[in-house]
Amino acid sequence: MKKRITWKSRTTWREKLEKKQDPKVVKVPPKMRKRFGSETMLVATPLLVDALVRKVKKGKLVVVTQLMERLAKDFHADSTCPMTTGIFLRISAEAAEEDRKSGKKQITPYWRVLKVGGRLNEKFPGGVKSQASRLRKEGHTVTPGKPPRVKDFENSLQKL
Repeated sequence: MKKRITWKSRTTWREKLEKKQDPKVVKVPPKMRKRFGSETMLVATPLLVDALVRKVKKGKLVVVTQLMERLAKDFHADSTCPMTTGIFLRISAEAAEEDRKSGKKQITPYWRVLKVGGRLNEKFPGGVKSQASRLRKEGHTVTPGKPPRVKDFENSLQKL
């Protein structure tokens, strides 16, 4: 039997969320422009992503691409970095769970953010099982699969 090694970061998710950093609009290298379809790309911050997710109302949903499009528009960039956006979304979700465990009632509703095609996010705290449970409580139908999806999610999308 293999022993599973776990490690604990010295930095809390809340500290990672609130780390002082500025958003940057960078030029996309010519070789990567075809892939991203843009000349400029925003590298956001965890707090910017968190602030957008906090705007998603109960019963509503957003797809991560909506977050990226809104951020790019706000910073006059052609696109937003998908990799850092995913990382910052995870930081926001984990910080929200730290807040919940410490007794806070108003936390960032990260479970309302879906992947492309209405897919649930396996990297959120508690995985897709936890996200599905929260979404069902808000009236959404989650269909089984790998990964599960929200049925007719398009009907519940919130405009950002």
